[in-house]
Amino acid sequence: MSDNKNSKIRVNAQKKLYPTGDLYGIFFEDINHAADGGLYAETVQNRSFEFDPIDNGSYMPTTAWEFISRDGGEVSAAVESVYPLNVNNTHYLRIKNRAHEGSHNDGTYKTVGTVGAVNVGFNTGIPLYAGAEYAFSVFARRDICLCEPIEIRLESTEGELYGSAEITVSSTEWERYETTITSCAEDFSGRLVILVHGGGDVCLDMVSLFPKNTFRGRENGLRPDIAGFLEALKPKFMRFPGGCLTHDGSLDIHARDSMYRWKNTLGPLEARPSKKNNWRYNQTYGFGYYEFFLFCEDIGTKPLPVLPGAFNPHRQEGVPMEEMQAWIDDALELLEFANGDEKTTKWGKYRASLGHPKPFGVEYIAIGNEENDEAFFERYPLFHNAIAEKYPDVKILNTAGPWAAGKGFDLGWESSRENNSYGVDEHYYVSPD
Repeated sequence: MSDNKNSKIRVNAQKKLYPTGDLYGIFFEDINHAADGGLYAETVQNRSFEFDPIDNGSYMPTTAWEFISRDGGEVSAAVESVYPLNVNNTHYLRIKNRAHEGSHNDGTYKTVGTVGAVNVGFNTGIPLYAGAEYAFSVFARRDICLCEPIEIRLESTEGELYGSAEITVSSTEWERYETTITSCAEDFSGRLVILVHGGGDVCLDMVSLFPKNTFRGRENGLRPDIAGFLEALKPKFMRFPGGCLTHDGSLDIHARDSMYRWKNTLGPLEARPSKKNNWRYNQTYGFGYYEFFLFCEDIGTKPLPVLPGAFNPHRQEGVPMEEMQAWIDDALELLEFANGDEKTTKWGKYRASLGHPKPFGVEYIAIGNEENDEAFFERYPLFHNAIAEKYPDVKILNTAGPWAAGKGFDLGWESSRENNSYGVDEHYYVSPD
């Protein structure tokens, strides 16, 4: 370096020398409510009453819900699981008005006032915009008063009305009801109020309030502001779903605290199981693998799915080697779901049934995250060889622990060389200097 104080370094930003290819990308992980309450546009928190202390010690089935009585009504509300919507969504809210003006000879009575359930949303509340439309939907059933309305209201924290609509729950069996509400005001601390008129028990599940204005207008879509910020980064790839979210959890796909398993995130929203999030909250899987692939397509970035390698380093639990085939098949079937022909492959047909006949064209897949245990690197070749044989054009990424040096780092690079991995995820944490 010259001692001349007038020395300068000139950078010509217009002159391109070497292409970076797919070097630059983004890494999504559902941490700090990055999905539910963040990128995913659903405004209702705990929409299916499935929150549980397993997720977070402070959680209960009524978390984010309040219950109200108006005009002399007397609310009774409880979360039950006697007659659930389905096997993956076992809890629902039962609400009724206990206030009435005496009984008639036929056993019926006239109720006094109304009762309701209020959802407070995420953070300060439900973000409402003046003139914006919101799609409300709910699964519901009712035992009597099948002609009485249920009023859906957008309100301020003080009860000021911003917009309303009505639905009529006309069946004693679970049915889906929907309506649209327009907000007349802007308020980022809004509330969703479900106000019950008439008597009897009303059961509610999968309560949703979704802005009509989503990124690219997709149903069950993403917030346009956050999604737009990500698009503006112009990433070449997007890594998903984690992170420790990928490999921390039970090896049992059906367990409440299971690892992030991609098949759990597909299908109708009401049938997706509610799971414990690795970062101590609940995840609905509303933003799942299909939505991930759609988002990558929408912003012109390449999806980089990351699958668990059948080993949990946090609990030191691994799938027995003789039971590995199911996990290997899971990886192969994900690629079939993403890239398979819509007519000749099982998972390609399923993708088409969701509304996307054209393959997503996934070029990359990663196995494992920050792994540094010999047990993982014993299992990695089984994934690698099976994927390379069936999908020779897919680039397979290995991993090299959470440090910039040491045993895990060395094991990762040794495994990558031995298996001819396309790349290594050096996922470490060090200060910039």
